[in-house]
Amino acid sequence: MSVRIRLSQIAAVIFVSAVGVPYGSALAGDTAALRETRVVDVGKPFDALVLHLEQAIKDNNMALVAQASASRGAAARGVKIPGNMVLMVFRNDYAVRMLEASVEAGIEAPLRIYVTEQADGGTRVSYPLPSAVFRPYGDARIDAMAKELDPIFERIVRDATAE
Repeated sequence: MSVRIRLSQIAAVIFVSAVGVPYGSALAGDTAALRETRVVDVGKPFDALVLHLEQAIKDNNMALVAQASASRGAAARGVKIPGNMVLMVFRNDYAVRMLEASVEAGIEAPLRIYVTEQADGGTRVSYPLPSAVFRPYGDARIDAMAKELDPIFERIVRDATAE
């Protein structure tokens, strides 16, 4: 039996991996997960807000580890879709603490902030609370670390979205 995988299937797997299944299920209507996902609608244009988030990440002493954007990839092929960007954010000292507590928890880092362009020209910023992301590991050290990260992520988004 031969297995053929199309490029579009690989791209879908990469996108779901970048965004994360728990996050996706929250947006699909999982009310328990949604309660722990912060969603902020802002009147700023998409590109401006992405730049403000990048600066707010630096200003809050975190690292922008990576970015993924289906809209930028589509634009490179000449296709226009609404802007979206996954900003992957963490810091090495948190990574060390996390891994000392649980190597398995390493799959959760970096944490993600999802930015989407809205039909009205505004932008939406969504992110699961770090405490919710790390809660399933059931380790007091990870819980303490995640509780430190919750207000940092709140400040990043607040600083970037301030009018």
